[in-house]
Amino acid sequence: MLAIFAACFNAMCQENEDQKYSGQTSFYAEVGGPGILFSANYDRRFHNTNLGVGMRIGLGFVTTYEDYYDSTRPYYYYGHQRSVVTVPFQVNYIFGKPNSPHTFEVGGGVTVLSKKVDVFNYYEEEPTNLYATFSFMYRRQPKNGGFSWRIGFTPLISKGYIQPSGAVSLGYNF
Repeated sequence: MLAIFAACFNAMCQENEDQKYSGQTSFYAEVGGPGILFSANYDRRFHNTNLGVGMRIGLGFVTTYEDYYDSTRPYYYYGHQRSVVTVPFQVNYIFGKPNSPHTFEVGGGVTVLSKKVDVFNYYEEEPTNLYATFSFMYRRQPKNGGFSWRIGFTPLISKGYIQPSGAVSLGYNF
């Protein structure tokens, strides 16, 4: 996963090393969404524009509560909290008018968790550490960089379960 990110980033940087374009790169903090609970994200367009095809990668965390049944004691369950690192990766497309700060993002990808846990609390016998993610987000991002924010619908999918979710992000375009 990180090798794919490094290859994409390297290709983007070599495309126009001498020419800088404002607004095609974003860094933002997100609550909810593909990072599941909280994540810090880097987002970049593949071409010299603030619209079109791009990708995002982040680093976040989620805390879950796991229950265990003790067969030596009838009706006895015990549990503990577990914190897990998340790595959301998505390819996305930003729609909008070239000079407008109002845009719409559609994306899809995966989120990898550092441990196999049941985030949805469906009490799966085989928890997973891989989730499919989608994003349908309104973005307010100035064309030439500056403060930006996003809000939208971000469903998570795993083992046939679709978990509706939302996200709010605050960040900076440069």
